[in-house]
Amino acid sequence: MENEDRFGRRVRALLDEADVRIGGDRDWDMQVHDSRLYPRLLGEGSLGLGESWMDGWWDVASLDGLLLRLMQARLDARVHGAGEVADGLGAWLLNRQRGRRSYVVGERHYDLGNDLYEAMLGTRLVYSCGYWRDASSLDEAQEAKLDLCCRKLGLEPGMRLLDIGCGWGEMLKFAAERYGVSGVGLTISREQAKYARQLCDGLPVEIRLQDYREPGERFDRIVSVGMFEHVGVRNYRTFFRVARRRLERDGLMLLHTIGGNVSRNRTDPWIAKYIFPNSMIPSAAQVTRALERRFVIEDWHNFGADYDRTLQAWRDNIEAAWEGLPAHYDERFRRMWRFYLAGSMASFRARRNHAWQIVLSPEGVPGGYVAPR
Repeated sequence: MENEDRFGRRVRALLDEADVRIGGDRDWDMQVHDSRLYPRLLGEGSLGLGESWMDGWWDVASLDGLLLRLMQARLDARVHGAGEVADGLGAWLLNRQRGRRSYVVGERHYDLGNDLYEAMLGTRLVYSCGYWRDASSLDEAQEAKLDLCCRKLGLEPGMRLLDIGCGWGEMLKFAAERYGVSGVGLTISREQAKYARQLCDGLPVEIRLQDYREPGERFDRIVSVGMFEHVGVRNYRTFFRVARRRLERDGLMLLHTIGGNVSRNRTDPWIAKYIFPNSMIPSAAQVTRALERRFVIEDWHNFGADYDRTLQAWRDNIEAAWEGLPAHYDERFRRMWRFYLAGSMASFRARRNHAWQIVLSPEGVPGGYVAPR
């Protein structure tokens, strides 16, 4: 009991810095059901926080509100799990996004089941930030984002478009139908490839279950939306070298990625274990270093605040759909998914993470590039 009290006092003192109370009556106050939580938090950091939530050791009315306050107080930088240093070293020494490892995130996350993503993502299966400037619904925001990508690339009929990390094929379908292009999509997810081929049936679109590093032909335009987060810092230069080799000299590339304020070589341990294995959010410094001598940066657009709104819409959709989904999405899975969405909301609301669209050209657009918005 003495140790539990000591651990509890330490946790309460830390939470007080974030204006969070244990047993309080505000939406973001924690309700603790198991006193083993306190040493677990101090010993395991963010991994222990997420897993103890999944185990039902604590609850909170507003999970995203709580996580936002923890991030704003930077408590995650104060409490590290015992394995985090070793994990960071391993991420640097081992190229976890190469060879067979590059397919792990497809198998463990994107192949969870199209039923889950169809319930969550809306009319279009677009698993990235919507563009809400003139939108009032998730579907409008995702269509606006797809159109923004096409306009930034200057797509015209007859062009060939390569989509690196094409997901369920929505970008290629939109570009082929609205802008008259043909294209090739690359994905490492079997479920996504199957869905995308059906979605794009009858259009001049080919979907390949293929890693981006495998050789291929040249294209007039390249787009990559929400895939760069799986490339890994050891492969950033390779990614841009491959893209440069596959792009015509007068072509354009659009990279849409989540970006962070700090350069890191690993992801959050809970996210790595349960959501995106081998993932890594790049910093601006890491991206620009990898781009040197390969591309000219024509435009860098940050609309990361829109991701919080996108995630809230996804949460509303999935919460309304749980009862109709198969039983293997059980209560533990639901708590895991809620923690994932809430933590993501908090990271964008705290402006730790951003949604970047970067337009690149091999040698610079003659006369300059005019960026659509």
